[in-house]
Amino acid sequence: MSAAAARRPDRRGKRNPDRRTVASGFLFGCGIAAAMIDLFIFHLGLQWHHFYDLSTTQVALTADGFFHAFAWFITVWGLFLLADVRRRGHVAWPRWTAAVITGVGFFQLFDGVVNHKILGIHQVRYGVDLLPYDVAWIGSAIVLLLIGLAMLWRTRPAASSR
Repeated sequence: MSAAAARRPDRRGKRNPDRRTVASGFLFGCGIAAAMIDLFIFHLGLQWHHFYDLSTTQVALTADGFFHAFAWFITVWGLFLLADVRRRGHVAWPRWTAAVITGVGFFQLFDGVVNHKILGIHQVRYGVDLLPYDVAWIGSAIVLLLIGLAMLWRTRPAASSR
């Protein structure tokens, strides 16, 4: 061990509960947006699109399966982090809720801009004028993201407790 390493305080085991609360809510929000909103409603319920629409139906359904698995992995990861925060102490539920809303907005914005517009791997819907759908998809994502960020700002811990 170097002399500099010996002088540094041991920070192992010390975790920032606020950071973990926000990370948990953010991951849970992204996962719920992907698995429940996008996949269950738009892919399965309305059948407007698949995760990857540039190939055959079989490829599209396989891509949906991988997308579904990934979405639930993120959701469960967020829940495990939440359980860890809860085990270590008090959960700041308003802050966690703000992070969930931020995660939902972030996922929807990422999906709408990157997947729909930049990569073009799928659209909200086919055979229609896309402008109203894009405005609704991306606009609602921005609104949710801004609401979540405002709530995170309002629920931030006091400077002395950071």
